[in-house]
Amino acid sequence: MTDAAFEAAVKLYADMVFRLAYSYLKNRADAEDVMQETLLKLYTQDPFDTPEHERFWVVRVAVNECRRLLRSPWRCRTGPLEEAPETAAFDTPAQSELFREVMALPPKYRAAVYLHYYEGYSVREVACAMSANPSTVQTWLMRARGQLKTNLKEAESP
Repeated sequence: MTDAAFEAAVKLYADMVFRLAYSYLKNRADAEDVMQETLLKLYTQDPFDTPEHERFWVVRVAVNECRRLLRSPWRCRTGPLEEAPETAAFDTPAQSELFREVMALPPKYRAAVYLHYYEGYSVREVACAMSANPSTVQTWLMRARGQLKTNLKEAESP
């Protein structure tokens, strides 16, 4: 990959990979590491046939990097430096509450919700990216919506 093509790819994919990794890992530093590893692998990769193939490859590598990091023995033996979760800035309190609830979901649900609803991937594409069956991804999305609905109703009621 040429330097100019890589710069264009970084501008195109860096934010998406970071947001996916952050939704998966709930940690800014780990998300930045995953983003860096993914883009480094992209730099060493041969050119792709189509932009869609390249985008799918980037998402797939990012998901695999997140999983690799979660399985790491080092991660199992260490704790977070700060117990306070990192927060993002939102326009309304409702958006902030929804973000907190999505981040409370299990990793597979968070990643599926992010890829499907925020990045616009179809269920089949999410399934391919996460090495799962499409019916499994539909189940994850259904359960995630159910958990979000329940948790948001509980938070809303006095």
